[in-house]
Amino acid sequence: MLSALKQLFSPPLVKQQAFDAYGQIVAQSRREVFYKDWQVEDTLDGRFDVIVLHLFLVISRCEQEAGPETESFIRHLSETFFSDMDRSLREMGASDTGVGIRVKKMAEAFYGRLRAYGDSIGDGLALAEALKRNTYREKAVDADALAAYMQRNRAKLQQQSLAAIMQGNIVFLS
Repeated sequence: MLSALKQLFSPPLVKQQAFDAYGQIVAQSRREVFYKDWQVEDTLDGRFDVIVLHLFLVISRCEQEAGPETESFIRHLSETFFSDMDRSLREMGASDTGVGIRVKKMAEAFYGRLRAYGDSIGDGLALAEALKRNTYREKAVDADALAAYMQRNRAKLQQQSLAAIMQGNIVFLS
């Protein structure tokens, strides 16, 4: 009886794994190097962009071994991200209507960035340009270091097993 209740009220394993992986992504995204050395603005928008570039790296790695479990993980990872954005906006005092509008814009930005980074990840110059448009919002900033960071971590994630990534055991390089 107790185990049946526990199963009823416990989140599915894949949902917990996505939550754990998202925690690793957020922890990496909070590193000072992005904001101090690589000049990403330390604002809600800047932090959003740094989280999204890490989500891109993890999602693109997972998509290489597509299957029902992987698709479920990616869906839960994305849902965890949007839940976190929703919660953050509410904590900042946004109204229900305002949150809905902002989350919709964030979703458009999220999927646009996934597409832009996916189209350019193999070309350092094109990736730096995509980062200038999105992360730096056209500011005169050298995006090469951030582009190189993404490419290093893309290669590092290739070396990690999908199972480890899906369990939230993600190793990022500096």
